[in-house]
Amino acid sequence: MAKRIYENWLKAYTEYAQYSEAPLHMHFWTGVSVLAGALRRQVWIDMGYFQWVPNFYIILVAPPGVVSKSSTMSIGIKLLKQIPGVHFGPDAVTWQALIQSIASASEMIPMPDGTYHPMSAVTIASSEFGNLLNPQDREMVDALTSLWDGQIGQWEKVTKTQGTDTVVNPFINIIACTTPGWIAAHFPEHMIGGGFTSRCILVYADKKAKLVAYPSDIMPANFQQMQKDLIHDLELISTIRGAYTLSQAARTWGYSWYENLWTNRPKHLDNEVFGNYVARKQTHIHKLALVLSAAQRDSRIIEVDDLTTAETVVSGLEADMTRVFGGIGRSQDVKYATELVELVRQHKTIPQGALYRLMFNRMTFGEFQEAMRSAINAGLLRAESRGQDLIISYKGDIAHV
Repeated sequence: MAKRIYENWLKAYTEYAQYSEAPLHMHFWTGVSVLAGALRRQVWIDMGYFQWVPNFYIILVAPPGVVSKSSTMSIGIKLLKQIPGVHFGPDAVTWQALIQSIASASEMIPMPDGTYHPMSAVTIASSEFGNLLNPQDREMVDALTSLWDGQIGQWEKVTKTQGTDTVVNPFINIIACTTPGWIAAHFPEHMIGGGFTSRCILVYADKKAKLVAYPSDIMPANFQQMQKDLIHDLELISTIRGAYTLSQAARTWGYSWYENLWTNRPKHLDNEVFGNYVARKQTHIHKLALVLSAAQRDSRIIEVDDLTTAETVVSGLEADMTRVFGGIGRSQDVKYATELVELVRQHKTIPQGALYRLMFNRMTFGEFQEAMRSAINAGLLRAESRGQDLIISYKGDIAHV
C-alpha cells in the first residue's frame, strides 16, 4: 500500500473544514460519515453472532440559518465523491426505491486471504432529512432500522404487492440535515429513543463557531493541496479490507466499560425514553473506534485510545438529546413558539419581517403572530418599535441590546 500523507485523516479533515462557520464537532462527524462511506462493508468487527460494520445515521441538527448544515455536509461529501467504487443512493426516495438502490450496488470484493466478500453498500447525503425519511411511514422506518444493523447474509423485505426484495450484506451510510422544529413537528412521541432514533447520531449546534463572510480570504495558500492530499489518503483508506480486532488493552477496557454502563447507568440516561439508546451505545462506540483506527493506521487493530476517544465523543452528544427531542409531544402552537424563541436567541435581536422570512415556509402569518404573542406573554421575547421596524429581542439578553 502507498504511504499516507496524514497521520490522522480526521484531524486533517477538521483542519481543512475549519474555514467555514460550523462548529468543529459538526465537521468531525461529517468526516466520520465520509470515512464510513469510503470503508463500506469491506471492514467489520466480528462478534460471532453478528458483525459491527462502520455505517452511521448521522443527522446534523440546528435551527434554520445558523450553521449552514448543508454546506458543512457538502465539504466532506465532495471528497467522498472522488473515491472510486463508492456508490451514492438517492436523497429522496420511497423505501422500495431505497432497497432497489442498495441492491443495485451489489458487488464482490476481493479479500486479503484470496476469498471474495459480497456487499451492497451505499452512502446517502440528504440536505433535507424530511425528503429522505417519512416518520409516519412505518415500513420505511422499519426498513432503515433493520438495515442499520448490517446483518450478515441476505436481508429480505416482503411486500404484499411486489413480492420479496433481497439485499446481500447490506450497508447503508446516511448523513442528513434537519432542524429541531422539523423533528418536533414530524416525529411521533413514541419514536423518542425508539429503535430508529437510538441508531441515529444526532449532532446539534445552535450557534456559529465564528463569522466567516468570505472563506477564501482566510484559507491558507496550500488549501487546494490539502484537498488533494485528503483525497489521496481517503482513497488509500478505501482499500482497507478484512476484519478488525481489538488489542488486549482495548478488550480489557471494553469489559470494564460495559459492566459499568449496566451497573451504574448515567443519571442523564436513567430514563425509560433512552433505554434503546443505552442498548446501542456500545455499538456506536465500537463503530466509531473502528473509523478512528482506520483514520490513523492500516493495521486493522483497534487500540484502547480509539475506544476511549470514541466513548468521550459519543457521550459528548448526549447532553443535547433533550434539546433535539424537546419539542416532541407538544402542541403545534407551543412548537412554533419554541422555534421562534430559539431563532431569536441566536440572533439576539432581529426585525419581525426578517424573522418571519425564516419561518414562512413552515407556518402561516397568523400562526406566526400567535406564536409571537405566546412567546412575548411568557416573558421569553420582547418587541419594541424602532423607526419603521418592529424589533424582536430575546428577553434573556435585553441588558445587552
